[in-house]
Amino acid sequence: MNSWMIKGNGMSLNENNVLPVSYEGEHAYNIHICEDYSQLKAVIAPLNLDGRKVCIVTDDHIAPHYLKKVEAIVKECANKVVNVVLKAGEEYKNLDSIATIYEKLIVEHFDRKDTLIALGGGVIGDMTGFAAATYLRGISFIQMPTTLLSMVDSSIGGKTGVDYKAYKNMVGAFYMPKAVFINFETLNTLPDREFYSGFGEILKHGLIKDGAYFDELLANAGLLLNRDAGALTNAVYKSCCIKREVVQNDPKEQGERALLNFGHTIGHAVEKLMNFEMLHGECVGIGMVAATYLSMERGNITKEDFDRILAALKEFHLVDGIRSIKEHMNAEDILLTTKSDKKMDGNTIRFILLNKPGEAYIDTTVSEEEVLKASKFILSF
Repeated sequence: MNSWMIKGNGMSLNENNVLPVSYEGEHAYNIHICEDYSQLKAVIAPLNLDGRKVCIVTDDHIAPHYLKKVEAIVKECANKVVNVVLKAGEEYKNLDSIATIYEKLIVEHFDRKDTLIALGGGVIGDMTGFAAATYLRGISFIQMPTTLLSMVDSSIGGKTGVDYKAYKNMVGAFYMPKAVFINFETLNTLPDREFYSGFGEILKHGLIKDGAYFDELLANAGLLLNRDAGALTNAVYKSCCIKREVVQNDPKEQGERALLNFGHTIGHAVEKLMNFEMLHGECVGIGMVAATYLSMERGNITKEDFDRILAALKEFHLVDGIRSIKEHMNAEDILLTTKSDKKMDGNTIRFILLNKPGEAYIDTTVSEEEVLKASKFILSF
């Protein structure tokens, strides 16, 4: 673990610390962006916890740092607080872990008016949300993301799920939280590699929706990588705004929301072929190289655009893992695994490509030969 603290002159959260999210035209929940847990009680107290039970689901990496602190605050609002501490890692994002959560809820006599809290990264958030969606046909849950990646991605939008065998997120549900509480303090214990992984989704947001935001990220790369508080707050806020806009427009991924899969088609294949030993953001970064390469090959973006995007992915440490994947796979492996991804549309590979930096589109005409060519390119680094 690192011993650094978030740096900078304060977070300036007075105006931008609450983002409302709507679902099917109705207000669903708020995203709260905070610098510590001092506002947590004020956020959760109105969520009907009085006299109810709460189960905090976390993992054995997060629990030593934040579980007692969160428990103490939640106990001021609820009648009883229990916890489930799961093993950390994508390999535990499975139905066995869900069964562990169910068992705790059953033993503790949780009913439909009780609440789950997801205290952790994307794995914990996805599993807790899925358990909430399916226990007694649905109970409330709160997202409390502790990683940069989960703050800007998985905690927003109501996607929940688990992996089935080696197939990522094959079992899941759309189920909205009652609140998302982002605490920047948790980034103080985030190792460098996991911190860099978060930029896979942050850069993606700029590339698919906001070219000016992407330019801003590049201009502030030094501050962001040095974990400057002001730069990080601005980036997280803007990424949350982009994610919110997309999921509000298309809550169940019938159209526009698929744009959020930029870099994920090949990224998920790499993730699976590496047996989930690489972080999600790292795999998305590699997938973005492939998708950007195909965008250039099709004449959508210039060589200068491609080089600039590739340089950004390198600067944010999102292609560091390419060196380690070569001994585990070849281009044919990537193609075959891509074709088994849940994002396939029948027998068609659904790819997200760029018209230009800041504007993405869904393409269903990418051929197997193009996927092979892009896969060979990323393996040629």
